[in-house]
Amino acid sequence: MASIPLLRLSMHLYPKTLTKPDNPHTTLSLIAARLHHPLKPKLNVPPVKRSPQFLRRSGSSTISMSHNTVPATDRLISAVSYCLPFFNGLQYGRFLLSQYPTLSLFFEPVLPLLNLYRSIPYASFVAFFALYLGIVRNPNLSRYVRFNSMQALVLDVLLVVPLLAQRILMGSSGRPGGLGFKLMVMGHNALFVFIVFCFLYSLGYCVLGRTPYLPFVADAAGRQL
Repeated sequence: MASIPLLRLSMHLYPKTLTKPDNPHTTLSLIAARLHHPLKPKLNVPPVKRSPQFLRRSGSSTISMSHNTVPATDRLISAVSYCLPFFNGLQYGRFLLSQYPTLSLFFEPVLPLLNLYRSIPYASFVAFFALYLGIVRNPNLSRYVRFNSMQALVLDVLLVVPLLAQRILMGSSGRPGGLGFKLMVMGHNALFVFIVFCFLYSLGYCVLGRTPYLPFVADAAGRQL
């Protein structure tokens, strides 16, 4: 019984099409014309054209919001913290600098700071605890500063281990010309190159606002935070 109203509606909409089933195109056009509501005119809305200036401003705003920069104070504190292992590690370069004196020219700009650092009594211990208690354990500072300071402290501790092993096994100085002395010189040269590389790498990344990750050192520093 529900199909009777539908049949009447179809007869009212297109009565002529039922008599001409052999014209499918005409039937479809008539059906579409009858079903179109007369009170809803077709509106051809043109697409919105945006000027290049608007696209340029919107693109720049998106990029600026997604780019998160590190404050200059955080970069400065992080860069200065790596001076502690660098100054303490320069003692491993005495054999390499004596063998190649021209290399000492690259370290002349930092000599005034190095002399000031060494003129302060117990400067290494004071700087170590100042970084640890004043920066690493300070929750008011950002994680960026705390991580870099902790990484510098871990690197400084690792540089003390070879020196302690040398003093325990060989005394204050080995016999010149012996096998142990040659191994000590090679170890000192390798540590000196390593500490200089770590300092330049960390300093450059801190200036750019990026996080330096030293091998094995970064993992130990991350576990301490």
